[in-house]
Amino acid sequence: MRPAATPDTVVPPAQPPERVVARVRRNARVLTLPVVLLVAVAGATAYGLGVATELWLQLAIVGGAVLLVLLGCFLPFLGWLTRRTTITTRRVIVRSGIFVRVRQELLHSRGYDVTVRRTWAQSAFGSGDVRINTGHEQPFVLKDVPKPELVQGALQELMGEEHSRVAERRRAEQSTIDGDTVAWGGR
Repeated sequence: MRPAATPDTVVPPAQPPERVVARVRRNARVLTLPVVLLVAVAGATAYGLGVATELWLQLAIVGGAVLLVLLGCFLPFLGWLTRRTTITTRRVIVRSGIFVRVRQELLHSRGYDVTVRRTWAQSAFGSGDVRINTGHEQPFVLKDVPKPELVQGALQELMGEEHSRVAERRRAEQSTIDGDTVAWGGR
């Protein structure tokens, strides 16, 4: 139940609704090797089926090709497809997992420092790792994000806004606690 608003009571400002700022996935270059493997398996299977004369040998070649495509191409693609990062006005949400879904959330008010780390391959493809230092032992890492400087700037801006909003809310609560009487119920 909300306290009854009197002229003396300071009511903290209402929070704006949470909005999605960005949805990002890992850079698609991680799918390069599975695509090369798919092309190689298709070529080797076609050659093997042309050379093999017995039915059981042809079935073994097709079975091996299907197994290689499932393990080496389809599962990495499915893993890339199911890992998604959503940045909202209040938090960062990372969802991942094929068979077991994992969801991690980081409130913008918890983040302190945002840095970008790039390898030479990531620099060539315009991606990088965005590391959010939360003050704990392990930083929160968004791996291989496209346009990491843009993501870094957006996160710093959102975290700054959230920190100022939290400070404003604390000031309003503190002024209410310092001596104002709050009437509950109103009946």
